[in-house]
Amino acid sequence: QGQFVESGGGLVQPGGSLRLSCQVSGIDFSNTYMAWYRQTPGKRERELIADISSAGNPSHSNAVKGRFTTSRDNPKKMMYLQMNDLTAEDTAVYFCNSRDRSQPWGQGTQVTVSS
Repeated sequence: QGQFVESGGGLVQPGGSLRLSCQVSGIDFSNTYMAWYRQTPGKRERELIADISSAGNPSHSNAVKGRFTTSRDNPKKMMYLQMNDLTAEDTAVYFCNSRDRSQPWGQGTQVTVSS
């Protein structure tokens, strides 16, 4: 089974930036379609915000397009999410997982956008 360790979250002011990292183990990462999700306060559903193919082709949801960019480093088994121009609506716990959500979830990393 896959194991995911998300990091890089924190408290940031509106308009600020953060870079999240996801360390992956236990799966064939280089051949796994990966994604970023977030869970906002009071919601049970984890929202898909970005995904990236094993070849490194990314796509982003309308909610974050133009502000967030995902990338991956297959030899290091790492995935990244660069987040710019953050707003209060981006406050959430951020998770990484396979695109098909088939692996156990990690703890996530909290992102709080507030002045």
